[in-house]
Amino acid sequence: MNPKMFSTILVAVTIVFILVNLFSFFIRKSYRKSFFHSPLFFQLFFNMIGIAFGFACLYYLLSFNNVILRVDSLMGDPAEETFWNFLYFSGVTLLSIGYGDYVPVGSARLFAVIEAAIGILLPVAYFLKAMSNNDDKNSKH
Repeated sequence: MNPKMFSTILVAVTIVFILVNLFSFFIRKSYRKSFFHSPLFFQLFFNMIGIAFGFACLYYLLSFNNVILRVDSLMGDPAEETFWNFLYFSGVTLLSIGYGDYVPVGSARLFAVIEAAIGILLPVAYFLKAMSNNDDKNSKH
């Protein structure tokens, strides 16, 4: 078996493993008080996508006046000012991944901090909401 085929098989097995774990997480209720509220999850998902697009638009509009993203460091070359680059930066910032391939400069730094805070606090708020819904259902029984 050649190495390329072997790596393809391993990638497929890994993807199946991840999907099985996700399925197990969302379907199986192994704890007595476990609760998954699909509408709340989808609301969070679409809100996060909307926020990422909103900040990408903001970064794109800010780029008309100044360079707002640089490659690798504050002194790096200006990043290519395409909407897709701003959307990528927005998604990476919102999810608090921060690869460091793009660095915000100028006013974009403040907006990046705000976006990262939203990316951390919004899922926590949804989690707390789901837990309070679960407590309400448990108290009724």
